[in-house]
Amino acid sequence: GVPGHRLSPRGRNLRPERPIPREDQNQLMNETATRRRPEQAWTEHAEARISEAGLKRSVPRRRVIELLAGQDCAVTALQLDAELDGVGRATVYRAIEQLEDLGLIQRVDLGGSAHGYERLEPSGHHHHHIVCDDCGKVEPFEDEALEDAIHDIHRKGFKVETHEVTLHGHCQDCHQ
Repeated sequence: GVPGHRLSPRGRNLRPERPIPREDQNQLMNETATRRRPEQAWTEHAEARISEAGLKRSVPRRRVIELLAGQDCAVTALQLDAELDGVGRATVYRAIEQLEDLGLIQRVDLGGSAHGYERLEPSGHHHHHIVCDDCGKVEPFEDEALEDAIHDIHRKGFKVETHEVTLHGHCQDCHQ
């Protein structure tokens, strides 16, 4: 090849690429960051919070984070444990506790004996839950009117810091 030139996939010389101006590089990086999947953004946010807290990086905790990042709704510690081959149950519970203490996940009461855990988005975006009391099925739901009503509570002299809404009933399969 010719010095300063790169080769095409077929082995032919290509002209050298022009350097990208710094301002275009910054814009490209920002556009790439905004196109990241929400799971990737949350994983990066979680890793940054862990680092800020002075905790060492650990592969088992990283695996718990990545698994939680990929979930659309709450999962129990036992469900996480079952998915993480090679990670001890005590390590899974310790990671959950650390993530909850750092405000990265929240515990969700889904009825029954085990709590669920789900990620807290830095943006504040969230959903609520409908739980079937027969089979335990959990479905997420969002309702803008409900959110508006909750945020209007301040007129009654309360400042709502957080909230969790879980509706209980019977799913279509169990109701028939």
